[in-house]
Amino acid sequence: MEIKPLQNYAAGQFVDPGECTDVWVHNPSTGEPIQPQWNTTSAEIEQALQLAWEVHQVGVWSDVSAEDRATLLEAIADRLQQNIEHIAQVDSFNTGVIIALTRTITQITHLAFRAAATQVREGLVRALPGPHGTVEILRKPWGPALCIVPWNAPAALAAHKIANALAAGCPTILKPSEWAPYSSQLLAEAVDQVGLPPGVFQVLNGGPRVGAALVSDSRIKAVSFTGGLHGGRAVARACATDFKPAQLELGGNNALIVLDDADLDRAADGVVAGLTTLNGQWCRALGRLLLHETIADKLLDRVVERLRRLRIGNALDEESEMGPLIHSDHRDAINTTLSGYTKKGGKIIQVSALPESPGCYFAPALVVGVASAETRAEIFGPVAAVHTFATDDEAVALANETPYGLGGYVFGRDENRALHVARQMRTGGVKINGVSLMSLNHMAPRPAWGLSGLGVEGTRETFDFFCGVSVVGIAAR
Repeated sequence: MEIKPLQNYAAGQFVDPGECTDVWVHNPSTGEPIQPQWNTTSAEIEQALQLAWEVHQVGVWSDVSAEDRATLLEAIADRLQQNIEHIAQVDSFNTGVIIALTRTITQITHLAFRAAATQVREGLVRALPGPHGTVEILRKPWGPALCIVPWNAPAALAAHKIANALAAGCPTILKPSEWAPYSSQLLAEAVDQVGLPPGVFQVLNGGPRVGAALVSDSRIKAVSFTGGLHGGRAVARACATDFKPAQLELGGNNALIVLDDADLDRAADGVVAGLTTLNGQWCRALGRLLLHETIADKLLDRVVERLRRLRIGNALDEESEMGPLIHSDHRDAINTTLSGYTKKGGKIIQVSALPESPGCYFAPALVVGVASAETRAEIFGPVAAVHTFATDDEAVALANETPYGLGGYVFGRDENRALHVARQMRTGGVKINGVSLMSLNHMAPRPAWGLSGLGVEGTRETFDFFCGVSVVGIAAR
């Protein structure tokens, strides 16, 4: 498919970034080059930051009434909904995520703006009784906000962040991943069509240098980042200088526990979903498969049977059940990790057939025979280390062995028992008898524990993150 030349969106205009690099973005499904990566120059960054700061100082956006702000957010949602198929195709083409899934995920783009509009309408002020009248608890925008998103679900993650930042009244800058920047232009087009004041929303393209310059600038007052541990630590360090709020959703090495009373077919389906959703490149993907020793062989037989039938192919092919990895360097890194497991006595099980294509295809892998202490690190790919347990307590101990805490899964027919196991897992969320990309409830928070991040995301929580709280009232005489 044809992709427009990559542009920034700054000061209400689409403009070419100033620096072309020698690194190319490739179509993961075919290996064909798409466009070179572009970096926003230091001068362009300064112009965008200064405009965002001036917009904040003058109150161009924060002084817009809650009702008018909500109406504009809903207008953006309408335009995104009208373009949803194109957004899905662009993300599928750019990231390698199968079109059947991007069509579902990109619904979040317009739904996020509608949810943010609802948050504004529910009110920015609540009241408590005071010694002389009402004590007002005001939610105010922190100021210019920076949203940094990864490459695995770029449109949906960007929309969630920027919709809430705008709803809170923050002038907002989006830095998309340099590996998947194209759907961000479609978000900018929707904002541009609605006609927000220049500088209220801007998109600056580039790699880590651009992100570092933005995060470290004192005019940025809040940062929401989704990405890897290395990037998250860099963001946290930069934010610490000014004590600016940081919302960090990082990686995970998520455990899937299969108890001895589980429905093995349902559990096997869950394992495959955990390995293949977003091609295994998502923060809540399966990383550690923990099996009761009495059912381990039977469960693995079922998983292998399903992986053998798995249709891996071009992300835009309606028949594909899994697409390629994002780029060849990432595939090489995963293969290097697997080689390390082999040297430690591990056996690698890979049975899915790969297409005859120069794309970045990789067969889902199960790793058996490696000590659990050697599999604590996140791989961020379709790989799961397999370990067995004899008791529920041992399963919980294995699940809690990693320094991460983002997601988890438990399969068992006795739901009370499964819930008891789930409640002991030190992680942000646990799903029973299912593996789904979607939340258990769209209003449920999405917390991060340990090395999986800092703070909480969610429909209400992300909106609140971009708001500072101010208490105003008349004191006792």
